Amino acid sequence: MSDQKLIIGMPAGSLANPNRGGNLIELLKHAGFPTKGYEKGGPTSFPVNNVLIGWDGRPQEFGAQLAIGEIDVAIAGDDWIQERVLEFKYEYDQEIILEKVLSLNRGGVRLVIINNPIEDDTTFDEWLRQLLVEKPLVSMVSEMPYLALDWFHKKIATLGFEESHSAYSVQKFKTPPKNDSGLVIYETWGKTEAKVLNGSVDFGLEITQTGSAIRNYGLQMSEEVCHSETGIWANPKLKDDPEKLELARMFLLNLSGSIFAEDKLLLCFNVRHEDAEDVVAYLRDNALFGDEPTLNRGENYTELSVQVSTKNKNTGLAQVRYELAKMGASHIETIPLDSCITGLDAIDF
Repeated sequence: MSDQKLIIGMPAGSLANPNRGGNLIELLKHAGFPTKGYEKGGPTSFPVNNVLIGWDGRPQEFGAQLAIGEIDVAIAGDDWIQERVLEFKYEYDQEIILEKVLSLNRGGVRLVIINNPIEDDTTFDEWLRQLLVEKPLVSMVSEMPYLALDWFHKKIATLGFEESHSAYSVQKFKTPPKNDSGLVIYETWGKTEAKVLNGSVDFGLEITQTGSAIRNYGLQMSEEVCHSETGIWANPKLKDDPEKLELARMFLLNLSGSIFAEDKLLLCFNVRHEDAEDVVAYLRDNALFGDEPTLNRGENYTELSVQVSTKNKNTGLAQVRYELAKMGASHIETIPLDSCITGLDAIDF
C-alpha cells in the first residue's frame, strides 16, 4: 500500500470561520473530508482520510509554497496566488506556473484602482497621463503590491510612458523612496482608503466586495483590475507523480460533487403507470434530470427521482412540486443533497 500523502494548504482567517468562510468546513465535510481542529485555528487534520495532510497557513503564502513543492494543492483566492506569481517574476526573475484546478464558487471580490474624485469630465486615463507628465515619481498603496505593479506597467505602456516611469520599488509604508522616478508602491496591511483619502499616495489598488467602504471614504473606483474567487490551486508538476496525482484527482472529484450539489435537491415521488409518460415528458421539457430520470416500476405505480435546482427561477421547487401533484404525483419527498458527482469528467487535471 502506498504511503504517499496529499499535502493541502488550509487557509487561516475568514475561510476557517464557520460563520464567515462561505461554509468551507461544511463543503469539505459533504465531500467526505471532515476536518478536525481547522475551525479552532489548527492544527488541521482529516480524521477519516489518512492520505490527506492539512498545512495551515495564510493564502498570501500558498503561491510560493506551491511553487517550491512544499504543499501539493492549496485553497486560496486567485488574487493571492497571482500576487506571488508576479512577485517571483518581478523580484526574482523566475517564472512559476500554477494551475487553478477547481473553482469553489465563493469568496468573490474585485480588485479596483481607487483615487480621490476627479473633477470636471476628465477621464481617469487623462488624469493619470497628466499626473505622469507632472511627477517623475508617482506612488501607490496596496495590500497586493505586485498586482498593482503589473497593472501600472500595462497602463503606462498604453499611455506611452514606459521610458520615463518603468522603474519601481516595493516598500513598506511609508519608507523613503528607493528610486527618484517611476513608481513607488507601498505595501500596506489594510486601510488603503485612508492613505489615498489623506493624500499620502497618488492612488491605490484595493480589494472590495461591494465597494461600500470605498464610497464611504468618498473615493472613486476608476478601473477594475481583476476579479478573484476562492479555488483549489496546484503546481502542474504534481502530474509527474502518478500516486499523488491520483490522490489530488480523488480530492477534486469529491469536492466538485459537493459544489455541484450546493443548489440541488432530490425529488422522489410516485405516479400511476398510466400517468408516467406525461410526467417524464414534463421533466424532459423542463430539463429536470441529468442523463435520464430514475424509474422504479411497481405493480401499480412508478417511483421517480429527479434533481431540482433551487436557483432556477423558471422551474422553482414549489412550482415543480405543484405541477407534479396536478399530474397525479403522490408522496412527493424533498431530500437535501450533500454531493452529486456527475462523472469523472467533472474534473480536468
